[in-house]
Amino acid sequence: MIDSYTSYWIIFIGVALASWIVQANLQSKFKKYSKIPVSGGLTGREIAEKMLRENGIYDVKVISTSGSLTDHYNPANKTVNLSEDVYDTCSVAAAAVAAHECGHALQHAVAYAPLKMRSSLVPIVSFASNWVQWIILIGMFTINMFPEVLLAGIVLFAMTTLFSFITLPVEIDASRRATQWLSESGITNYTNHSAAVSALRSAAYTYVVAALGSLATLMYYVMIYLGRRD
Repeated sequence: MIDSYTSYWIIFIGVALASWIVQANLQSKFKKYSKIPVSGGLTGREIAEKMLRENGIYDVKVISTSGSLTDHYNPANKTVNLSEDVYDTCSVAAAAVAAHECGHALQHAVAYAPLKMRSSLVPIVSFASNWVQWIILIGMFTINMFPEVLLAGIVLFAMTTLFSFITLPVEIDASRRATQWLSESGITNYTNHSAAVSALRSAAYTYVVAALGSLATLMYYVMIYLGRRD
């Protein structure tokens, strides 16, 4: 019979494998869809600026950031940050990414509840990310003398897990806003809209796998804490 610890190691390996598959699929999709142009010849930057304007948002800047798939919206300084492959490129992939990040700007403008909740957790998660592994490591070495240390680490890790799950509806809603606008504005059409949807769906899977991986890890730490006297 497989014991609990072996079961969770199997889960960890499964999550790691799923993460690799999802990332490989994402890279493949974006490489493929980067070769499909959108009508009008608009670049990612132009598409982002157009989407913001058409939704009445004029206080958000669209800027370029280094790296690949490093695109993000920063609510602190109201900037849509597009990677170099997206900023100056006219393709379905670039359009999908640019519109998705603008989807976050739209969420910010209407005070979308899950985004507000995620933003409120950023300071805590930032602190937890810097210290949680050290606290858990110390807690494992001192579990029989000071179990409170491991418990503190578990609480911090639980906050990062909560953040991962709150991120899911935020990302899904941003993609919904993006694909709806791309279709309604005529940026995509019946020949390439499905590609934009597929690209954003593949990106969403990375967040799902990350959340499940975080949950599995949290459960593993909880098991260690509960079984400290076994």
